[in-house]
Amino acid sequence: QLQASGGGLVQAGGSLRLSCAASGRTFSSYVMGWFRQAPGKEREFVSTISWGGVTTYYADSVKGRFTISRDNAKNTAYLQMNSLRPEDTAVYYCAASEGSKWNGNQKYEHQTYDYWGQGTQVTVSS
Repeated sequence: QLQASGGGLVQAGGSLRLSCAASGRTFSSYVMGWFRQAPGKEREFVSTISWGGVTTYYADSVKGRFTISRDNAKNTAYLQMNSLRPEDTAVYYCAASEGSKWNGNQKYEHQTYDYWGQGTQVTVSS
């Protein structure tokens, strides 16, 4: 199970840190991802991180502002969001994949991820 937290209301330019806590003993066996979905829009890729945390990828829209990380000892993944903009407003979901399809463009697709958290709302006011 995945439990996302840390969302909230913040002014433009502010920061939030999302957390994704995973239950179970095999957290390090999964690549982790963050997606978001704004009202009336499709779920979109935000960022993903490899099993050990060495390799990361970001959507162009968040590159340089967001940082994904993970602590395998704590079974937790994080998304540090800085310089937030109103267009970042969305429900943010964390997701996990065993990684067999975590290659090429498939790593950016929500179908690649097997397990999902419940989502946490991020609202950025202008």
